[in-house]
Amino acid sequence: MNNIRNVEAMDEPLEKELVAKTYFSGFDLAHDTYNAITAASDGKIYYVLSSESYDIGGQIYVYDPETDQTRFLADMTEICGETGMKAIPQGKSHVRFYESNGKLYFATHIGVYEMIDGMERLPKNPRDGYNLYPGGHIVSYDLVSGTFEDLSLAPEGEGFLTMTIDRDRNHIYALTWPLGYLVDFDMTTGESKNIGLTCAKGEGGIVGDDYRVICRSMFVDPRDGKLYFSTGEGDIMYYTPGMESFKKLEGIDLKLDYFGSYDPTRPGSMGYNWRKIFWHEGDNVAYGVHGNSGYLFRFDPQKPEIQIIDRIASQPSKRSGMFDQFSYGYLGFQPGPDKETIYYLTGGPIYENGKRVKGAEQIAKGAAKGLENLHLVTYHLPTNTYTDHGSVFYPDGSRPTYVNSITVGADGSVYTLARFMHEGNEIQDLVKIADPFKQ
Repeated sequence: MNNIRNVEAMDEPLEKELVAKTYFSGFDLAHDTYNAITAASDGKIYYVLSSESYDIGGQIYVYDPETDQTRFLADMTEICGETGMKAIPQGKSHVRFYESNGKLYFATHIGVYEMIDGMERLPKNPRDGYNLYPGGHIVSYDLVSGTFEDLSLAPEGEGFLTMTIDRDRNHIYALTWPLGYLVDFDMTTGESKNIGLTCAKGEGGIVGDDYRVICRSMFVDPRDGKLYFSTGEGDIMYYTPGMESFKKLEGIDLKLDYFGSYDPTRPGSMGYNWRKIFWHEGDNVAYGVHGNSGYLFRFDPQKPEIQIIDRIASQPSKRSGMFDQFSYGYLGFQPGPDKETIYYLTGGPIYENGKRVKGAEQIAKGAAKGLENLHLVTYHLPTNTYTDHGSVFYPDGSRPTYVNSITVGADGSVYTLARFMHEGNEIQDLVKIADPFKQ
């Protein structure tokens, strides 16, 4: 099935539609990016375009809404000091940019994989003439001077998969891939500590045994500096600097009937992990979303308590009663500039001849099981107002796909990174959706 909508083939009520504008930043190899887009305090949008190439790493760009232009900033391999090493390059960033004291902080990840036992793994046998991946880096970017600084290297040649920051205490926390080490980086001293494995052998483990999918989102409670992350079994872990290791939060877990039923030793889902979560200072709680089920929940770590708020899947998904097609759920989940509205880019089923188009029953990684529409959903927290603003299409009628990032500009425009066709090639690049509340 192609990626162009066919209204006559749909047997659902016509939905409201949004139009997305595409931008070609200049990188022909641009591949799927997760999380790595953020609106900074200077009003500009910073993002990473990923690469699967052995020869060229991921590229960093900035978009200026005032000029409506994109600009190249840097090659990630170069800013990590690895140009000419003939090693597997820094192909991705899998994290948002976190701003603190005039700088953006982020981390790099591997973009080249090796198929081992039918799964994408950290390469053990790189291409002839190339060295193994040297490991991901924690990097800063000065918004005034425009300079990058390489701050720290991941342990054991791992990539950085997940990251968050404690701005009050100057600590960066990250989880690595594929094994899932927790790293504590002290921004004041420059010291980096490997706290240990967080989930058996992570995504480098043996399926059915010590394989566990790694948490993709963490947060810090600024009141006490505790870091929180989840596991595939549904446990919630916490850590603060000075602890010898992380600990399990007792009396609470994420094994809720509403989220579904999972075998955490097998790939193809996030298990009982939350998919995305953030701390809300005004409410002094965290708001998160579970992957496939699309349930929004409130987590108060001091009680501790989890409350289901609403299912924020798209309206067509709600009507169908089925999970969405992206096997891990969606990372495009973030508060807007008003700090009251959650913006969520999620999936919606496609119907042909009155039947929902089904995808694969099961896949062995985080990917789309089948084609679906992209929907923009907002949830206003003070009034508990859910709004599905409709499906998103490009001007030519094609669909944005593989969308797992979001940020909202000061003017209410929604930005993400999505696949589209450019001069006969499919790439993933910047996409802009005008303020949905003004359309």
